[in-house]
Amino acid sequence: MKDEPIWTPGEDRVAASSMHRFMLGNADRLDALDYAALHRWSVERPDEFWAAVWDFCGIRADAPWRSVVEDFDRMPGARWFDGALLNYAENLLGHGQQGVALVFANERGERLTLSWPELRRQVASVAEALRGFGVGPGDRVAALLPNRPETVVAALAAASIGAVWSSCSPDFGLRGVLDRFGQIAPKVLFAVDGYFYNGKSIDCRGAVAEIAAALDGLEAVIVTAYREETPDLRSIPGALRFADISQSDAELRFEPLPFAHPLSILYSSGTTGVPKCIVHSAGGTLLQHRKEHVLHTDVRPGDVVFYFTTCGWMMWNWLLSTLASGATVVLYDGAPLYPDPGVLWQLAAGESISVFGTSAKYLSALEKTGYKPRDHVDLGALRTILSTGSPLAPASFDYVYSGIRDDVQLASITGGTDIVSCFALGNPLLPVYRGQLQSRGLGMKVSIFDDAGEPVVGEKGELVCTAPFPALPLGFWNDPDERRYRATYFERFPGVWWHGDYAELTAHDGIVMHGRSDAVLNPGGVRIGTSEIYRVVEELPEVAESIVVGQAWEDDTRVVLFVLLREDCTLDSDLEQRIRQAIRVDASPRHVPAKILAVDDIPRTRSGKIVELAVRDVIHGREIANAEALANPEALDGFRNRPELQA
Repeated sequence: MKDEPIWTPGEDRVAASSMHRFMLGNADRLDALDYAALHRWSVERPDEFWAAVWDFCGIRADAPWRSVVEDFDRMPGARWFDGALLNYAENLLGHGQQGVALVFANERGERLTLSWPELRRQVASVAEALRGFGVGPGDRVAALLPNRPETVVAALAAASIGAVWSSCSPDFGLRGVLDRFGQIAPKVLFAVDGYFYNGKSIDCRGAVAEIAAALDGLEAVIVTAYREETPDLRSIPGALRFADISQSDAELRFEPLPFAHPLSILYSSGTTGVPKCIVHSAGGTLLQHRKEHVLHTDVRPGDVVFYFTTCGWMMWNWLLSTLASGATVVLYDGAPLYPDPGVLWQLAAGESISVFGTSAKYLSALEKTGYKPRDHVDLGALRTILSTGSPLAPASFDYVYSGIRDDVQLASITGGTDIVSCFALGNPLLPVYRGQLQSRGLGMKVSIFDDAGEPVVGEKGELVCTAPFPALPLGFWNDPDERRYRATYFERFPGVWWHGDYAELTAHDGIVMHGRSDAVLNPGGVRIGTSEIYRVVEELPEVAESIVVGQAWEDDTRVVLFVLLREDCTLDSDLEQRIRQAIRVDASPRHVPAKILAVDDIPRTRSGKIVELAVRDVIHGREIANAEALANPEALDGFRNRPELQA
């Protein structure tokens, strides 16, 4: 890995950043004027730091806090900003910004906009309708919706009255939706008549009718017309049209609520059982997102921010919060490479997007198409590219700077659904190193532990957080004694958040991600992160994607690599040998797989993450508890009963 930065921010850019202004504003509390000192202060004096973030980011509250944090020595159990009363939606809508709030586009070339005044008006109207259905603070509002303006309106309307929001994208199967919404008993369901993906038109009305019939206590079903201008909703008893509840001139009102009031419920991937319902607080989500947007991502009023995401991925919640910065949010619905590989970059150029967010898998797939945005569109407004979802390979860093834009901050970020935010992310003060996340997040006492629970630098280990932070989840839904919550995150290292990622802290105080620790390979007792193999294999032009797992074999573990090849490519002995040689040279002999097999598809979650654990279970003949949680469960069939794995 190169030890020289591949991009360094200019002095003017550093000086203009909010992070720099925040650092200067707190200079008297720092032992040096650099990011290392700023981060050190943020984790050593959390009371001072989080109060400073609150003030700098302009958090709006109806009642002030009495103390920043109580019981800081307890994790979980610390209490943040006791006494404060605030509303998440008010912080996103109450800044008085004018102009365009939302831009919507899709793969069919459709485009529409929503102004800030119109967004506020629709939120007020839908909130009034929710109150009419008996929705109040703490009630759940669920949504089976694509990434459209109606989804933003519904989420903010729910938040404005203190209801708890939970969403899935409409490509979730019936069982997958009911495994989620069936646990939380929503009072209102927002849904869509259908959606478009990869050139296909999918009707959702039958699924919506079945879901609504199966949810106990449902008071209303509100349907957005998308697939058809005036869809026939008779198959959904009592369904109302979104357009009919969003047209009133109701007063925009915000319910003042405690900092720890629940805002949203997100779900674990759920491939090993029914998804866990992770409850996030309004105050913790707001404060953490403001810190990440304003300081780490340098989002400013008037910026245009885009993230390619569905409403079933936490990055949708993260994107939503950028409205608090007075930024215009761009929503996109459809396949990211259809009708051509340049569709998202044409959008970026046309809307003058300044912050472009996507996944590592998308960047890898885009590169393999041969498309280079810089050759086709003007990206002069683009300052920052964000990537998450899986480790970003060093080769993808090269592609961004050679094929997209050479003067751009590439911020690989990591965190997750569990905290609806990030542990490590971009930093406008620091250079970008190939294959590395720039920095640990402010206020996040992140460390890398070895198996004995000791912190290490320059060695691979478990990514942990050793002190509380405001965005810790409130717990799991229907887990009153917190047994499952504590077992999931705090059992491995008592009193320490264990995230389940295999990572490495570098000499630059950046982070290299090596994949999920529960998918770590262990041949001959040597721990190998899966991303170390992916980084090598997926640079080969014949390989579209791959997935690697450990197979129990002769009292040990052997590495098995499955490859999805590009069209017109075959896994012959020559390609297999080149794969082995590349891994041997660029990783190590220990990484070389015992078996390399071709498959027709790679299974993944709805948010696009490949699922090593499900494949590992399948090749060992174990049942998958909840295959419905996958976007393409049929892909698992290609891994079952492979005779090559019996020898």
